[in-house]
Amino acid sequence: MKRKLPAALIKYLESKNVDPKILEHKTVYTAIDAANTLKRKVDEIIKSLLVKADNNYYIVCLPANQNLDFDKIKKVIEKTAGVKIKTVRIPTEEMMKSLLKLRDEGMSAFGGFHQLPVIAEKKLENLKKAVFSTGSFNHSVEMRAKDFLKLENAVLASFGINKKVNLINKRPASSIKIKPRANKTMAKKKRLLRRLPRKRLQRRRNNFGTYKEDSL
Repeated sequence: MKRKLPAALIKYLESKNVDPKILEHKTVYTAIDAANTLKRKVDEIIKSLLVKADNNYYIVCLPANQNLDFDKIKKVIEKTAGVKIKTVRIPTEEMMKSLLKLRDEGMSAFGGFHQLPVIAEKKLENLKKAVFSTGSFNHSVEMRAKDFLKLENAVLASFGINKKVNLINKRPASSIKIKPRANKTMAKKKRLLRRLPRKRLQRRRNNFGTYKEDSL
């Protein structure tokens, strides 16, 4: 079942004079799924993570082809907050839904919408456009990366670890196997069709649902 684009998020973006490009797509649950579905480069798809540092929460944004380095993000938060941090972790889905008051939707990349600070991987500065999560599994937002960073007053830092990502570039081969006997049966039918008179051949092929009479 397709999810609707959160109306509250659109209202938030409009209030900030942002006119993003809304991308509607099939249901996706990960940034890699989004890259495959939208046919975008992996580093143009931005994944959003909710991070808990002691008792404070942050939305951390980084390209889909990177993993989060917890030691580095810990240092970034310590520098930003001006305090020592004991633990940094990813909260459970239940904790996230409770904190952000979510129902069926997920978390968007827009920290201002969720009233949380945003920390972004520095590589976002080098992107012209990027695709961000809306919280809907069927909609994403495409906008200029620098506009997103400005909108969210994001803290820029280097905390991503490059990872190898395999995208689906072509349709996978069919897993259906035809038995040898089936091949022989088809060959026998083709030989039979060649021996039939032209008019009868037309009727027979039409019955197979393969051709129309006027196409012969």
